[in-house]
Order: sequence, then structure tokens, then C-alpha cells
Amino acid sequence: MTEDINTQADNSHSDNEDQNIDEQLSTESATTDELTHVDSDGDAQMVNVGTKPDTNRRAVARGEIKLTQTTIDAVRNDTIAKGDVLSTARIGAIQAVKHTWETIPMCHQIPITNVDTALRIHETAIELRVTVETTGKTGCEMEALEGVTTGLNVIWDMVKATEKDNSGQYPETAVTDVEIVKKQKQKQKQE
Repeated sequence: MTEDINTQADNSHSDNEDQNIDEQLSTESATTDELTHVDSDGDAQMVNVGTKPDTNRRAVARGEIKLTQTTIDAVRNDTIAKGDVLSTARIGAIQAVKHTWETIPMCHQIPITNVDTALRIHETAIELRVTVETTGKTGCEMEALEGVTTGLNVIWDMVKATEKDNSGQYPETAVTDVEIVKKQKQKQKQE
């Protein structure tokens, strides 16, 4: 039998325990001042990066989509019915990088100076690596991650007819190992 935690009332605690819980909550509330994306009332807010100096920044993210051998062969031979899978994935990744601030609530709109995509076809997966560069006040890791995840989702969309089994499911298809590979920051030289 599964039991949901916190749904069972237990009224056997003492007033002392209530006081300890109140003190703990009070202490936890005080630490919200240290959180960068929360104001003094606990409401979400963007971080003010206006006083930070412009810095050259670069982030590299990667991920994979696991596919059947039949699909991998069709991608290699450019015989997927929807069209050129890899070119479409590149375009999707680049578009996602440019629109990250619209889909991730606390991301700043940053000036993207470069996006590089690299696709590698393996035996049972396609790997996508996205490198994003900017000169600004905040990093570009989320943009690189957004590029990878969207690019891989584009691949899934392009090949889903080939990936489905007889019951319309995707037993072998999976987006995996999405991660930041590298993050770099270099302050600009003062003239």
C-alpha cells in the first residue's frame, strides 16, 4: 500500500514542537534575502545585472537522442519523409537559442554573437553539440541548453513515423545526457 506523505494528520505533537516549527519557518524566510531570484516578500523576480561589466562569454552544451538502427540509416541516407533531418535540427537549435528568454522566465534577453551547432551520427544515437557566444552581463548556458533540447526534439519530430512501433509507441527513442560541457568567461580589456 502506498501512503502519501503529509496527508495523514498527526495531532500528537506538543506546543513546544509548534514553537520549534514556527522558529524554523522564520529562519527559512530570513534566508530568502540571499536568494537571487526572490524578493523580500518571496516573490519571483529577475536578477538586476545592470551594474555588471560586459564580459565575453561562451557556453557549450550537448545531448543525444537514441534511435533505432533503421532510423539512423534513414537519416544517414537522407530518406526521412519529412526532409533533411540534420539541417532542420540545426535551424531549430539556432532559433531556440535566440528565443530562450521567451521560454525560460528568469533568463535575460542577451545579445547572441555566435551559435555553432555540431551533429554527430553514432550507431544508435545522434549527438548534438551547441556552442553559444555573447558579450554581455550574464552567461549563455541556458541558451546552449535550450538549443540542444530543441534541436533534439526537432530530430524526434522529423523521425517519429520511423521510430513508432506497431502500437504507436516509442520504446527505443529517448533524449538523454543533456549537459553543459564547458562555460567560459573573459572580461573585456579596458581601453
